[in-house]
Amino acid sequence: MMNADKLADIFAGGSYEINGVHRLVIQPKSVLREFKTIKYGFLFVVRGEATISVNEKEYKLRRGSVLHAAPGMRMDARATGSTEYEYYTVFYSFGDASGGRECDVHFLLDPAASPRVAELLAVLHQNARTKDGIGRLRAKQLFLSVLDQVLTGCRHREAVSAPGRRAIEAAVDYINGHYTDPLTLDELAELHAMSPKSFSYFFHKHTGLRPIDYVIHYRMERARELLGEGNYLVRDVAVSVGYANPLYFSRAFKKKFGVSPTDYALQTSNRRPE
Repeated sequence: MMNADKLADIFAGGSYEINGVHRLVIQPKSVLREFKTIKYGFLFVVRGEATISVNEKEYKLRRGSVLHAAPGMRMDARATGSTEYEYYTVFYSFGDASGGRECDVHFLLDPAASPRVAELLAVLHQNARTKDGIGRLRAKQLFLSVLDQVLTGCRHREAVSAPGRRAIEAAVDYINGHYTDPLTLDELAELHAMSPKSFSYFFHKHTGLRPIDYVIHYRMERARELLGEGNYLVRDVAVSVGYANPLYFSRAFKKKFGVSPTDYALQTSNRRPE
């Protein structure tokens, strides 16, 4: 994955030329069949939505999305929204091999949509046809202004999401250390200074599980470890992982692993060497 700072370094110090700037408007539901890229290029979406496949990896594009591809990559696209899909493409080439090696990848940047970026792209499109030295300088200046806006937007988004990420990492550590307590969504959210809705959203985004589902998952894994040792009664294991009701614990365990705690303990005991 290409991050904003790395991309900024490449274009701040690299030698490259703008080879062409094009604006395209695609009708809703239109399909662009498989084709192969020739040069390095950025695709800037200014209106509509599309799904693009690059070397069989699928990207969902919307207004503000920026897709990068390198030469020789297989692509196809489908306009998916109910409105026209409008975008600009900026093709470029490197003057030395080092930048090319860094950018021989496809990736998606997803800053917030910016009217300023659309304005700069329109002016870049108009100036890119000029072939004299001042015209080429102007095109490069505009391109760098576009990248500056896009990468600044990406950095801002990362900064906004970072507190959520740190809070969820702290929440996971807290759950792992307090899984025997009667944890609730409201209590976990309040503990990490978030609303229950936001906490649940960020927790799922970073772990793939809802908070209470993660609590259950962690409890069940600890219970399985204890039962695997073969030295504990089911009711004692239930209490030790936060369940006062052994029947409720048994149902949760069987739902998770497909076998009751008692049967799991017996199976583990039978597998152990004498």
